[in-house]
Amino acid sequence: MIRLVPPLLSVLLLAACTTGAPSSVEPIPGSITYGGQPRSKLTKAPIGSTFDHTFFDKRGRRVVETYQIQPDRSLLLLRRYTRIEYLWD
Repeated sequence: MIRLVPPLLSVLLLAACTTGAPSSVEPIPGSITYGGQPRSKLTKAPIGSTFDHTFFDKRGRRVVETYQIQPDRSLLLLRRYTRIEYLWD
């Protein structure tokens, strides 16, 4: 029984990593793709390239999102992180 635990756990972890949608990050207010894809297409940017978009959310936190340009010129939201900035006098 103990010999089966590590291989079984490895198989489960690998299956969890390789399945699912390419992006599980949902757009929030302020995201470029919130409410759908933008009307204008990024025609000069290379396919597969990434860029960051920075904005402030309702709570005043800085939000940084990373987008990737897809072959059809749509944008895929890859990741998001929030930074709390402390302002000292």
